[in-house]
Parts: sequence; structure tokens; C-alpha cells
Amino acid sequence: MDALPFLTAVYAGQPVWLWLAFLSFIGFLLWLDLGVINNKDGVVSASKSAKMWAAFASLAVAFGAYVYFVYEPDPRYYNSPDNLNQQAVIQYFTGYLLETALAFDNIFVIGMIFTFFAVPREYQHRVLFWGIIGAIVFRAIFIGLGSAVVNEFTWVLYIFAAFLIFTGWKMLFGGDHEMKLEDNPVLKFVKKRMRVTETIENHNFFVKKPHPDGSGRLVLWATPLFLALMMVELVDIIFAVDSVPAIFAVTRDPFIVYTSNIFAILGLRSMYFMLAEAVERFKYLKYGLSLVLVLIGFKIIWNFGLSKELKMVPYMEPHWSLIATLVLLGGAIGYSLWKTRHEGVKPAE
Repeated sequence: MDALPFLTAVYAGQPVWLWLAFLSFIGFLLWLDLGVINNKDGVVSASKSAKMWAAFASLAVAFGAYVYFVYEPDPRYYNSPDNLNQQAVIQYFTGYLLETALAFDNIFVIGMIFTFFAVPREYQHRVLFWGIIGAIVFRAIFIGLGSAVVNEFTWVLYIFAAFLIFTGWKMLFGGDHEMKLEDNPVLKFVKKRMRVTETIENHNFFVKKPHPDGSGRLVLWATPLFLALMMVELVDIIFAVDSVPAIFAVTRDPFIVYTSNIFAILGLRSMYFMLAEAVERFKYLKYGLSLVLVLIGFKIIWNFGLSKELKMVPYMEPHWSLIATLVLLGGAIGYSLWKTRHEGVKPAE
């Protein structure tokens, strides 16, 4: 009985029990992933990866049905008190599509990380699995902070708008910049202050080996697999700088923000082993994504500045964002596949 007041307490617009139920469900999915389906080291085939993605995508759609029929949105986070569930489900799917597209760049960078550290394919799923654990924690922190700031100081959305427009413009015209891992300051810092083995030791992130002073006593060493995991987490944090402002531009409901983020991360990480081999076929996706970011940035200015404050234009309803996102991303993907239809897929390393 003592736990009931805590479970029914409201956090970020929803009762604590709902947050715990969602996290427990995600924990169950991760246990099912590593503890049952992929409990042994091995290469995840493209077909198995596709099936895993289809399962996660189906769950994301099913959760959208929950949002529409069962979820009780907090009116504070919505423009109108009418049709709250309809607004919530549109914002959820818009956020899910946007986060999936934003996370797509992770695949290319993660592939670079695995190549740099010479991570065998049979251990890559283990790194991605623990990377998801970190992403769940870090996204919760970023979204919690972002929600507190946005709902206390609404004008921060204008800063988000300017950032999204700038990011989209830079993606559109800034060119490609290759990530140089050997020059990464975080990696240099860690390697100077930790004992790191020269080679990967099975699937272990840490191993016990003799101290380098020759005393013979066993001490803990990090392996290159741990450094790869650390860099995957760092990349996710860097990409969150783009994705968190983008999703708050779509919806201010923290529960919708977080759930759409997590389902997108789960789905895309499960698709890594299939998309990593064909990532070059989606080379024009970034142009569609850049236009989506610019559009969302202008939507903030339109809705909160020109519509709410100046009363100059009508409010842009959420479904228009969803339609625009679908058209731009779908068009960019279709154009990419058409333009690269004669290009061969790189063989798996």
C-alpha cells in the first residue's frame, strides 16, 4: 500500500507507473533480444536483422494504437483541448519517423567505428545491444532536461527553431565531413588514463591481465571492444543534440517524445546488419532530412510566433507535419534507390 502514492504520482504529465511499465516492457524486449534470440556470439544475418526490425516496427505501430485509444494526454502540452489523442498519435508517428531518419546517419558512423577497432562481426551485436542501454539512459536525461526547460521557458523553442534551420542548411550545403576517430579527444583521453589491451579478448569489454610494471599482479584492462562501445555511446550523445530539439519541435509531451525516441532507436539498431551493407544506396536521404529539419524550424516560428503571438496566420495542425515528413523522407529514399539502382552492394566485411 505504501507504494501506491509513489506509483500514482505524476511525473512529466503521466503517472509514474506508466513510465515504469514502459521501461519494464523495453527491458523485457532487450532481455528477449540478448538473453534468448541472440544469446550466443555470431553474425546476425540480413534476413534475421530484417525480421527483428519488422518486429520492433510492429510494436511501434501497436504502441501508436495504444496512444490513440488508451493514452490520456496532458492538455498542457497540446495546442487545443479537442481531439487530444488524435493530436498525440500524429505527433508520436511524426516523431518516430523523424527520429528514425535522424538516427540513420548513426549506421554509417557505427560502421566506421567497428572498422577502426577491427570489431569482428560476431561481436558487433553485443556492442550495439549495450549501446542501446546507454541510449535509453542518456535520452531520458536529455529529454527530461529539455522538457523542463521548454515547458518553463517556451521562448527556448525559438532557439531550437534557429538551430534546426541552421543544421538543415548545413546538411544541405555544407558537404560531407569524414569523422577521424584517431584524432578524437575523448578517445585520446581514455587511452592515456586506462590500460587497454592491444587486441580484442573474445567478447569481453574488460579482462584481468598482469600489471605492466612486471609485478605479476592481475589488474583490470579495457579491451578495444570497450573503446568501440564508448565511441558508439559518444556518437549517440552527439546525434541527440540534433534529435532532441527536433522532436521537441514536433511535440512537447515528454512521454510521446521519449517513447518515439526509444522505438526509433530499437528499430534502427536492429536493422544495422542489413542497412550497413547498403548504406551508400541512401546517399540522398540527407537532403530530404535537411529539408524536414528546416521545415520543422519554420513550423515553430509559424505556430508560436506568427500564429499564437502575432495572430497573423492560422495554426499549422500536426497532421501537416506528418504528411510533409512522409513526403520528403519517402521522396528522398525513393530517389536514392532509383539513382543508385545500378550500383552494387558492398560485401560484408
